[in-house]
Amino acid sequence: SFTDEDLLELLLFFGIPRKDTRGLARTLLKEFGGRLDAILDADEKRLLELPGLGKKALLPLKVVHEVARRYLKARISEGKYLKSPKEAYEYLLYELKGEKREIFMIIYLASDNMVLSLERLFEGTISESLVYPREIFGRAYNLGASKIILAHNHPSGNLSPSSADKKLTKLIILSGKLLHIQVLDHLIIGQDAYFSFAESGLLDELEREVQKLL
Repeated sequence: SFTDEDLLELLLFFGIPRKDTRGLARTLLKEFGGRLDAILDADEKRLLELPGLGKKALLPLKVVHEVARRYLKARISEGKYLKSPKEAYEYLLYELKGEKREIFMIIYLASDNMVLSLERLFEGTISESLVYPREIFGRAYNLGASKIILAHNHPSGNLSPSSADKKLTKLIILSGKLLHIQVLDHLIIGQDAYFSFAESGLLDELEREVQKLL
């Protein structure tokens, strides 16, 4: 079977066919801690800073990355049942992995936790002024969803929820209570880990705060 170095050498050869790419593949793996996924997710600017790599050499890497992303997205299409925050994280991972900007997403679920739709709401820094509950819950009604899971990524890798994350989650929980749509969780996605408002107890804490307002 092929090693990561073999596969990377072959991909680089497609981009620069008249050059021995074994050494370049070895250098790349060393630079990225021996992780092929880290190379595929890496920022183009950082890759181009490495000697021997040009835009032509990067093209096969981009193609493989995009094919893998689409394949994995197709494998986790609508109709899946989500039973835990970990399953929701795995469902979201390949949609958000490698993104350099914050992406805010919603998983719309039926009453039995079957996924009805996974949708991007917006890109950029989380702010309640950018996320409109009317859009979230209007779409929920159109889909017949009775539950939702909020999710966004932290490209920095820091999974701690910000005050804006908490404030926004509380607002959406409140709106959901009024419209009889349950917020099951809010996940913050990192490169190889996640933070769950539900698992941490933070969702229950916000629920109690919301209950006092009703």
